[in-house]
Amino acid sequence: MTTTETSAPIVLSTFADAHDAYRSKDLRQALYDDGEVVMGGVLLNLHGQEHRNRRRVENRMFRREVFERYERELFPEVTEQTLARYIASGGVDLVHFGHELMLNLAALTAGIDRPLGTTEETARLYDYNARFIEGATMSHATGDRVALRAAIAQAMADWDAEFLEPSAARRRDLLAREAAGEDVEVPKDVLSTLMRHADELDMSWEQIRREVAFFLLASAHTSATAFVRTIDHLLGWLATHPDDAAAVLSDPLFVQRAVHETVRLNPSSPTGMRRALAPVTLKSGIEIPEGATVVIDLQALNRDTELFGPDAEEFDPNRVPPPGVAPFGLSFAAGMHVCIGQDLAAGVVAKSDTDPDDHLFGLVTGAVQRMFAAGVRRDPDNPPQRDAATARPYWGTYPVLLGEGS
Repeated sequence: MTTTETSAPIVLSTFADAHDAYRSKDLRQALYDDGEVVMGGVLLNLHGQEHRNRRRVENRMFRREVFERYERELFPEVTEQTLARYIASGGVDLVHFGHELMLNLAALTAGIDRPLGTTEETARLYDYNARFIEGATMSHATGDRVALRAAIAQAMADWDAEFLEPSAARRRDLLAREAAGEDVEVPKDVLSTLMRHADELDMSWEQIRREVAFFLLASAHTSATAFVRTIDHLLGWLATHPDDAAAVLSDPLFVQRAVHETVRLNPSSPTGMRRALAPVTLKSGIEIPEGATVVIDLQALNRDTELFGPDAEEFDPNRVPPPGVAPFGLSFAAGMHVCIGQDLAAGVVAKSDTDPDDHLFGLVTGAVQRMFAAGVRRDPDNPPQRDAATARPYWGTYPVLLGEGS
């Protein structure tokens, strides 16, 4: 008998089963079905040949040389500009700052221009992106979803008019001039890439709009949550391991390991979800009927004591996973839908012979290390609070102090 969508989901909680499921061509992404207003037809939700075609095109931008430029040239400058006024004021809400900082980078990678460069303009883009994040995580929303969906659709239209269309107009002009033989520099971003290959991919403007919005929210949101959580974990670690304070400031490989450990313990989504397009039998013998919903319990499998040790529930930036297992577990997924921006956000996993001078540490690593150089510490008078607007384990506020002090 065929399993329907109303049947109880099949939950996978072992690393081997989840890894097998992620690589099955007959299990399609289903986690964001409720977020169609933003996520409909974006790379993460595509399957089969359509997914391969778009991924092939977008991979032309997500290359090491592009990542190196962001990490070594563009993002340090963005970080300093974004952080300066908060150092001057002596503190910031880490949640707000993380999203603002990562949004500044995400705008570069997605292809959203900000010609005014004002704080007010950045704030408007921040508000739009917050709406997109609500849309992507609709299945975890705790309020009126009908009203929320309508508000997000309106935000998408307003964002298009204010930010996306002017950015696209500039790229149309540059692409036309490039085609005419002029020596012009077309930005290396998602919008330019999609516009250059729109005919090849047969993408409508609505599809391009959602894809750019998806990259904007995904780049900003996942990196921002990892940024806040890593700082939280490190502040707790240093309270009991003060000898590592020097490593946080001087050893980016140590900080990168902290980022990976944080992402292992706190995947952007605590679960993955797939729906079976055909009957699937995993290597372990688990049978998944056609139409069944599969839930991948990332919180459980990323804390498997057989893989990560008896203290797998704890944060330890010096943890060494077994061969063949990434230090961040399966938080970036695997197979065809492995995160396309993984190396940009979290860097390349270091080896014993890694040369730090020729290594990608990831943008989150650089941002976290810069915060500790700025003297980040918890505000004893304002403890952090969880976000009550979502069932996901996000921080709602996280006040910190900056600059000199104890």
